[in-house]
Amino acid sequence: MRFYLKNSKKEVKVPYTKIKLPNNGKKAFQVLMEALKIPMNEAQKLIDKKRLFCDGILIQEKNKILNGIIELIVYENHPKGIEIVFENEDFAVVEKPSGVLSHPNGRHCQYSLSDEIWHLWGKQACVAHRLDKETSGLILVTKNKQTQVEFKTMFEKRQIQKEYLALVQGEVKINFKIDANIDLAKNYNDVKTRMQICENGKRALTEFEALKFYPEHRCTLLLCKPQTGRQHQIRIHLHYAKHPILGDPLYGLEKEQIEAILDGKMNLEDRIKITGAKRLCLHAQTLKFNFKNDEFIIHSNAAIENEFLRVLKY
Repeated sequence: MRFYLKNSKKEVKVPYTKIKLPNNGKKAFQVLMEALKIPMNEAQKLIDKKRLFCDGILIQEKNKILNGIIELIVYENHPKGIEIVFENEDFAVVEKPSGVLSHPNGRHCQYSLSDEIWHLWGKQACVAHRLDKETSGLILVTKNKQTQVEFKTMFEKRQIQKEYLALVQGEVKINFKIDANIDLAKNYNDVKTRMQICENGKRALTEFEALKFYPEHRCTLLLCKPQTGRQHQIRIHLHYAKHPILGDPLYGLEKEQIEAILDGKMNLEDRIKITGAKRLCLHAQTLKFNFKNDEFIIHSNAAIENEFLRVLKY
């Protein structure tokens, strides 16, 4: 059984399907634990997410005894193929394309990086951190729960260094850094992910190194080194420095323009006129960390400089 979302124009197929589970006459969470070989907390989360049905009726009580036809809504993978930059028994590093979500964000999401990760390494695998939808580049994937916990701690302790490449508006002649606090903007209603520079926000520090100036496009390639891990940190800091990232769909735009881009209602030619590029010109280039007494320095294989210049034109 496939699920379809109806609108006035067409039906949109989404990657969820119902699977049948064996009926053992036990409590709802026990049925899930035994059928899926998962711990109790994961079984309870599936019930909380309204994924479990018995004889077509939604099950919301974790201790309810189930007798009948038991069905579970699961995410159905539709992999398209992805580049694996590095892999060992504990984790992998892959190249996320621009325009792909790191994780499915509900039934309207037809494809995400999870389609690739779960296809390659199973449902126990997950991203250790996230990249914005339009940001491309390296993303770290853990293959098991223990590694997931270890990397989460490492990110919290700032033991994993990330470097990005960004193509920005204007000429940047010197290296610089921005030390400016960030918090969620309060004045954008429906645009809930927009951040702002504010005195009472969380501290955010980013170092920038000028790599190359393109006089024909009046833009500069920067190496960006975030020293803290705030949402949209590089994007808001470069906007604050008056060197916005080309193609940024959030910062420096009016609310109506932002919504048109995010909803896919603005054509590429207009987007280039407004933002300077077809996509956000930000790429996760390098990951550096120590794990199990080994040092890892992993670089992206993407020819991102050529990609950035290509998306400046219609």
